[in-house]
Amino acid sequence: MLRELIKECAGDENAEQPERRRMRAVLRDQLAVAEPLPGFLPAPTAPVLRDVAGLFLADPAEPRTLAELGRAVGASERTLSRLFKADVGMSFSQWRVRLRLHHALTLLADGLPVTTVAHRCGWSSASAFITAFKTAFGYTPGSRVR
Repeated sequence: MLRELIKECAGDENAEQPERRRMRAVLRDQLAVAEPLPGFLPAPTAPVLRDVAGLFLADPAEPRTLAELGRAVGASERTLSRLFKADVGMSFSQWRVRLRLHHALTLLADGLPVTTVAHRCGWSSASAFITAFKTAFGYTPGSRVR
C-alpha cells in the first residue's frame, strides 16, 4: 500500500485536488507508524549516545551492560535508556542488535564463516546469531543470495 501511495503522490499533476490531499495525509500517517527496515541503523545524535555508539563501532561485540556503559560515558542507565528511545526510536538492546547485524552483513559479505561472524559480533553462539539474523532478515546467514 505504501509503495502505491508513494507512486501516486509523487506525481505533480492535480496536486491540490481534495483526494490528492487525503492520499498525502494517509501516506504521512502510514509513514509515521511504519516499522523501519531491519537493516536500518539510526545514528544517535545526542552527544552521550554518540560516545556509546563509538564504543560499539570500535567493537560490535562490546559486552558491557547499559549501566556499565553509562558509567563509562558519564550518564545513568535510566538517562541512556530514555535517550535511546527518544533519539533513535528504539531501545538500547534493539539498537545494539541492529548494529551487530549490520556489522555481520559486512563480515559475511567478506566471506567469513558464520561462527566467526557470530563471535566477532557479540553473540555467545552461532545458533543465537542465526536465530537473530533469520528473525531480522527472513533467511539464515548461510543461505547466500547469488
